[in-house]
Amino acid sequence: MEFLTNEKLTIVGAAGMIGSNMAQTALMMRLTPNICLYDPFGPALEGVAEELYHCAFEGVNITWTTDIREALTGAAYVVSSGGAARKAGMTREDLLKGNAQIAEEFGKNIKAYCPDVKHVVVIFNPADITGLITLIYGGLKPSQVTTLAALDSTRLRSELARYFKISPDEIRNCRTYGGHGEQMAVFASTTLVAGRPLSELIGKEMPENDWADLQQRVIQGGKHIIDLRGRSSFQSPAYISICMIAAAMGGKPFTYPAGVYVHNGEFNHILMAMETEITKEGVRYKDVKGTPEEHRKLQESYEHLCKLRDEVIGMGVLPAIDKWGELNPHLK
Repeated sequence: MEFLTNEKLTIVGAAGMIGSNMAQTALMMRLTPNICLYDPFGPALEGVAEELYHCAFEGVNITWTTDIREALTGAAYVVSSGGAARKAGMTREDLLKGNAQIAEEFGKNIKAYCPDVKHVVVIFNPADITGLITLIYGGLKPSQVTTLAALDSTRLRSELARYFKISPDEIRNCRTYGGHGEQMAVFASTTLVAGRPLSELIGKEMPENDWADLQQRVIQGGKHIIDLRGRSSFQSPAYISICMIAAAMGGKPFTYPAGVYVHNGEFNHILMAMETEITKEGVRYKDVKGTPEEHRKLQESYEHLCKLRDEVIGMGVLPAIDKWGELNPHLK
């Protein structure tokens, strides 16, 4: 089986559970033979590399390094899970300060060592903010950076399939938009359940209280994994993020929302989940359509993200919005 591309893919944070799973997934999907694993923690990183060598993948060139310059030089695609993991009792927003600083350094390294990178996927939390920081300091076009947001939509799919006792394949077009956090906007109007609009089932075959409870299970889906396993999700974010980078390489279309930089007059100077298309040309977003109530929830999610963004500005990690263009001309 041929590879999708021969260009270099760098996995940042490869010593961790998400990063190591991303590397294995990319190899199993035959995205590229040239995969570089990076992490500052050398022993664990070497252990990941050894395990991948032991898989005996054919025709691949797996390299590993604790030198970020070596890791990023020549990379056409980068996926980063290189932030602190969420622990029990924490929200995604609790990770803000430390991971914001990591994102700043990551963006600067992108600009310094692989300015010609084609696409970057950022998945460490809070991903909407770390992705925005990476974009600004990386000097990249907004079309070149996406963040992991699809987990909320896939969790909605799973919960609906369980509730209606049908195959997940019969749940179509599940969508959550806005922030990848406690304030996400969960949509019903887009979803089909066995070919029937979910919005028509709510209040009839699905009582309003059940829908409200289900939305909360979606919102708390990550916390539930921590409660069950004692650690944050790693299999699902690894797989979905590699599906995103595969689409950017020109592979199978990515069918769920992604985090993208938005500046459209209504939502401005922010990175958040939208209806997107990821191709070799990058990511494009469409304006979200929904009911007035859903749109109100999306507005609330946007406002929450703006507060987080402004908090990062207050920390000094980001400059004032009117100064962003000095760091990244694409944002003028």
